[in-house]
Amino acid sequence: MRTIAVVNQKGGCGKSTVSINLASCLASRGLRTLLIDMDPQSHCAVGLAVPEEQIELSIYDVLVSNSRGEPLRISEILWKITENFELAPASIDLAAFDQQMSGIADRENSLKTALAEVEREYDYVVIDCAPSVGLLTFNAIRAATDVIVPVETGYFSLHGLSKQLATLSVLCNQCSQEINVMVLASMYDIRTKMGREILCELRKHFSDKMFTTIINFNTKLKEAASLGQPISEYDPSSKGHKDFLSLAEELIGTDTHIHAEQVSLLQDKLEAISVSAEELLATIESTDNIEERVAQTIDEKLADFYGIRQVDGAIEFVTLYPRAESVKIAGDFNNWQPVETEMEKSVDGKWQVKLPLAAGRYRYRLVVDGQWQHDPYNENTEMNPFGEYNSVLEVS
Repeated sequence: MRTIAVVNQKGGCGKSTVSINLASCLASRGLRTLLIDMDPQSHCAVGLAVPEEQIELSIYDVLVSNSRGEPLRISEILWKITENFELAPASIDLAAFDQQMSGIADRENSLKTALAEVEREYDYVVIDCAPSVGLLTFNAIRAATDVIVPVETGYFSLHGLSKQLATLSVLCNQCSQEINVMVLASMYDIRTKMGREILCELRKHFSDKMFTTIINFNTKLKEAASLGQPISEYDPSSKGHKDFLSLAEELIGTDTHIHAEQVSLLQDKLEAISVSAEELLATIESTDNIEERVAQTIDEKLADFYGIRQVDGAIEFVTLYPRAESVKIAGDFNNWQPVETEMEKSVDGKWQVKLPLAAGRYRYRLVVDGQWQHDPYNENTEMNPFGEYNSVLEVS
């Protein structure tokens, strides 16, 4: 059984979104998957439409049961979400867990002990940790074989990255077992200059300790959560679902065995990355006033624009392929003939073209050096008969 703790002490980084949708995609691959909510805010139950008023027992009751002399198995609190997918919900009682377990021997292993009883019943366990450093998070890491750190590619997330990494390094040092730590870029908006810079820096310094998969910013993910559904159910043709399928496949394919000597190297790596995060921040803050950077002028925003927009009665397509020799568009509006619509390249690697399109709904794809693909700057997509994605444009 593989146990993945999704950890970040900063809220708003998409931690619960990652936990819910990763677990759902693992289950869709036929893997027996358990999602454990260790956050007192109970976001997993909300995100999966589990009625809070009907939750009689939560993971809290399991964690404290041994200390009360009334052992409770995880199987007694589970909610079945879909085939191969079950949830161990949280409750507000978890907020008092540290105090409740004060003075109890081996309290940091409460979750690990509970999971040992069901290790033959699941292939994967995903733990959504609380956005804080405490006994709950320590329990999750003690039970984990893997730790995923979702990092939002925005300034304020980066600002706390060095602190997050330093804390994680301390926690990993305190855990005797071998743990594989991987960073996941989440809520990435390719249209922003800041996002692109931070992603580049993360890739540069994390190298093999970072997932190749990126969770892009996608409104469908928020819509799915608001309706209590994983993205696999709400919109299986969305880019959000595609991202999480890719993450699940990458996770399944990774080798998590770490030799003892690699553990110390991991700590060195975490410390080095922490320094790099501070250096990047110093560079940003010394060259630009951060308030001016966050609140860019209209001209700067337009200069950084990629995607589609309406300009002077026409639709402008803008994309970025610095190394491409040719970029064309094929869609409903040109009978899917890319030769009819060639984009023009500017010196900074941008490609753009304006098309006078009447009101309606259009499907299209980019053809980059002969390779057909969806528009990476347009989040509206739908699956085509060939199992790939068409970009969708609606002109009003």
